[in-house]
Amino acid sequence: MTSGDAPSPHAVGATTRADLARYVTSLGDDALIHAQRLAEWIASAPELEEDVALGNIALDQLGQARLLLSYAGDVEGAGRNEDDLAFFRDERKFLNLQLVELTNGDFAVTIAKLLLVSSYQLELYRRLSSSTDEMLSAIAAKATKEVAYHRDHATQWTLRLGDGTEFSHQQMQTALERVWPYLEEMFDDSWIPATLLESGVAVPVSELRPAFTQYVTTVIRQATLTSPEVPSIPTGGRRGIHTEAMGFLLAEMQHLARSHPGATW
Repeated sequence: MTSGDAPSPHAVGATTRADLARYVTSLGDDALIHAQRLAEWIASAPELEEDVALGNIALDQLGQARLLLSYAGDVEGAGRNEDDLAFFRDERKFLNLQLVELTNGDFAVTIAKLLLVSSYQLELYRRLSSSTDEMLSAIAAKATKEVAYHRDHATQWTLRLGDGTEFSHQQMQTALERVWPYLEEMFDDSWIPATLLESGVAVPVSELRPAFTQYVTTVIRQATLTSPEVPSIPTGGRRGIHTEAMGFLLAEMQHLARSHPGATW
């Protein structure tokens, strides 16, 4: 499946095309930035096998990002491709959740992030696989199978660390408390255009929360951990407002492409 196979977008009005492009870009940015962070673990994970596992998860996320950003470029109609959107946008133009851009922290923090992000993405992609937009539906159906594996991987590590030694238990609990304040942003519907929701192209993310909460809280309980009771923080990733970590991430991710624009190898 390539963006070149993309059917005409479900909605044809200029405003709706812009809304659709922005919506798909947001989902692509989630996957792209999450992939970039996970790739930082290659050759640094606690086990050789985990180097491979996190690398594969990063590649899955990168593949989803390529499909989504390619499609966003097609819908936008401004001649931008996946590389243009990934490497030649400034920080305020990225629309990803702040959660995915947070620094990796220790291994437990990365696992906590992966548990929350994969649980969210799995519910989202399951719903989007029935989107009235055929291309978005096809991308989501493919991604669902991959993200189910990501969630299972994060689940197994959460159980292993939480129900392990006293030290690993405390590290995992501290990791959950580190990422928990960024949870609310995932279920905020306010950034999704009403036209996309009414036409069945997009999904109200607030509706994903019950299934997400049931799964995550069950895993946390089985891992002998507790769901953090920490306040949410002001976010705004969907509006282009990012944490301090985002600029450093983009500087590394975009350095080569911006230093040698048009280069191929």
